[in-house]
Amino acid sequence: MTASTRLTQTQLKKRLANALRQIEALESAYETITIGQLVERGARTHGSTIAIDVFDRGERATYSEMDRLSNKYAHALRALGVRKGDRIGVMLPNRIVFPILWFAIAKLGAVTVPINMRYTRREIEYVLSDTQAEFAVVDESVWTSFSAMERWPRNLAKDRAILVGESFDETATTLDELLKGVGESPVQEDIRPDDLLNIQYTSGTTGFPKGCMLTHDYWGVFSYQAMCWEQPYQRYLSAQPFFYIDPPAHLLKSYRQGGTLYLAPKLSATRFIGWVKQHRIEWCQFPELIARQAEAADEDGATCLKQILNWGWNPDTIRRFRRRFRVRTEEAYGMTEIGFGTRMTGQLDELADSGSVGICAPFRALRLMNEDGRPTPVGDVGELWVRGRGIFKGYWNKPEANEALFEGEWFKTGDLVRRDELGFHWLVGRTKDMIRRSSENIAAREVEAVIREIPEIVDVAAVPVPDVKRGEEVKICVELREGSTPDNLAVARILEHARAHLAVFKVPRYISFTPALPRATTSNKVLKRELMAVSDPLAGAYDTEKKRWC
Repeated sequence: MTASTRLTQTQLKKRLANALRQIEALESAYETITIGQLVERGARTHGSTIAIDVFDRGERATYSEMDRLSNKYAHALRALGVRKGDRIGVMLPNRIVFPILWFAIAKLGAVTVPINMRYTRREIEYVLSDTQAEFAVVDESVWTSFSAMERWPRNLAKDRAILVGESFDETATTLDELLKGVGESPVQEDIRPDDLLNIQYTSGTTGFPKGCMLTHDYWGVFSYQAMCWEQPYQRYLSAQPFFYIDPPAHLLKSYRQGGTLYLAPKLSATRFIGWVKQHRIEWCQFPELIARQAEAADEDGATCLKQILNWGWNPDTIRRFRRRFRVRTEEAYGMTEIGFGTRMTGQLDELADSGSVGICAPFRALRLMNEDGRPTPVGDVGELWVRGRGIFKGYWNKPEANEALFEGEWFKTGDLVRRDELGFHWLVGRTKDMIRRSSENIAAREVEAVIREIPEIVDVAAVPVPDVKRGEEVKICVELREGSTPDNLAVARILEHARAHLAVFKVPRYISFTPALPRATTSNKVLKRELMAVSDPLAGAYDTEKKRWC
């Protein structure tokens, strides 16, 4: 399919030329800004407007309150010893403390290290040790797990781990104690756009996750990209955990528009549309799974929605969604490392269901490259390389990965893309050994490394299998040592180990056994394509959710 669906070539070229001119104008009009400056500006221009509403907890704050409270948090952290450049592990659920704290850290020039609330003790220790974090802010709900790390991070003094919520540990330093008597005066610190703000961990293909170094300029450009080609909305919804990349981006997008961000407790397929209706949401990032469920349930599509971001939906799902909800959809391609790479401008709304992820986004240059290092011809599939203002500064403490994935200023995304002669892009697949379960990216090698620790296992391969509910599920193919048998006892042993060392979303759903994994004759590398090419990938596997053999 080409991008000419329902438009003549002449019409398409004219609109595309207008869109490209608009991109140039948007780039020229961009104002360099740090996140602290954005927060202060919001207080001046939208002071009495509710900036964020964490509705499940009954927590909300105006733009003025967010500015004053983040000042107060910053002064409290500074009194504890936080200085510019210090890394602070943050392990919090969706509560208003999290965005306030993020703004406070931004004003200090320190660095937020978000930690997934479902990480195991081993994963928590890895992230804190990898970043040499000297401070941590931890929610009451995970304090026990956090405190029970087998190897306490060397740089983190225990009195610099701050408890948020009810104190049940008399030795813990609590956030409430730190805030007592602290003022709300503006924070004085020399913050520059290229200063780090986040080390955002994202699943890689070589074991443990890698920390993306994200600057103030990254967040400024990303949020600016997010609002380009859109009218200002007043009510935004974000339903993912704030320790992911999307909710902070949604918050900054709303800040740029003077809107209110409604922050849900966590993504819920059964409650999402109810939230959209209850809070009269005008814009949100809408999950494809929920769109399909709405169609199957014949959901009433009457909402206040005006536009959604849909990230790689099936074209048929887009057509059905637009008919049911009578709302504009917008396709795009992006990732933590680059923010937006492409977007489908509203000027080309007729192409919303074409399958294309759009044209080059503002501040981005794209090229497709073959494995031999030569540019990919138009119409062929190649790996997408990206460069431009505000992309990440590389992976923290991973010089080998940075050397492998950067060619000068160009970042190699690992995603396979096709481009037509007009500059429209189609996402084809990915070169990375990843499994996409619901909204989680899972590194196959991380799962394999943990399972391989079991003495009875010779080797293991983790592969994705299609799943209607979650997109993909994790399946492991296990090669046992001689004398071990693939029975319920082996399954129980694997599950016990996996649950102890992997976050719950990474634990394999399916376990299969094989006398020998297929391997290449020259390199001895496991041939995963053969494991995935079977007609029934679940035949003979144990389903850990249904607790039975398939």
